[in-house]
Amino acid sequence: MSGRLQGKVVIVTGATSGIGEGTARLFVGEGARVVLAGRSEEKGQALAAELGEAATFCRTDVTNEADIVGMIGHAQTHFGRLDCLFNNAGASTSSFGVEGLTEDAVLYDLKLLIASVLLGVKHAVPLMRRQGSGCVINNASIAGFASGYGPVVYSGAKAAVLQITRSLAMELAKDNIRVNAISPGVIQTPIFGRVMGFEEERTQRTLDEVGSWLGSFAPLQRAGTPVEIGKAAVFLASDDSSYITGENLVVDGGMTVGLTWDDVGHRINKLAAVGKA
Repeated sequence: MSGRLQGKVVIVTGATSGIGEGTARLFVGEGARVVLAGRSEEKGQALAAELGEAATFCRTDVTNEADIVGMIGHAQTHFGRLDCLFNNAGASTSSFGVEGLTEDAVLYDLKLLIASVLLGVKHAVPLMRRQGSGCVINNASIAGFASGYGPVVYSGAKAAVLQITRSLAMELAKDNIRVNAISPGVIQTPIFGRVMGFEEERTQRTLDEVGSWLGSFAPLQRAGTPVEIGKAAVFLASDDSSYITGENLVVDGGMTVGLTWDDVGHRINKLAAVGKA
């Protein structure tokens, strides 16, 4: 590793699995000290022990503002500063279609996906402002700017995260606090099984199969990995991106760019077949 984050302190929410875990490992490898924020005490403590003195676990439910306050305080107590907040935690409990929605599921998803971002930044800013610098990375999604990539509430919430990112970037630029987003495409994590309503055991068992099938929709013909999102996060957390704010870095294997020539040819052939019928 190049040590691009040497001396920096980073909080990663949702750090005990998937993108959060993969990113936390990369951050430590690049020299950062990392607060692993998540709900699973067992997984969090085990990961912190594995990563050594550069990592510490803080049990955090980001739908609870008191937990967010505690998370920021944990970083200050253990490491004395906060250079980057990666608002990564997320999931979807709502149904795909509007008619299946319940009030409780909608409100929970909005707290998890939107309120947690706003409140995380709210409580991180005073510490970053006193330091004279900082950065925020919000995990958005390609579902936030194109339809068909996620459930309706999840998609709407991620669209909100993108606009929140732009608004916060403009508000906090005067404080030398940068705010950017990452929009993953199909990344091979357990979230897809959970969105489909699978139980945890089935989610883990079918992870490769589901990831392979969903990844086939990307022009690169595979799902992405948590580490590939982590590498984007390392860039945005590092001084390499010191003149970048208010941007959305799309990491989706080309899914949202358009059709490949193979896709176009397939559709032309289908149309030609219809014309001959």
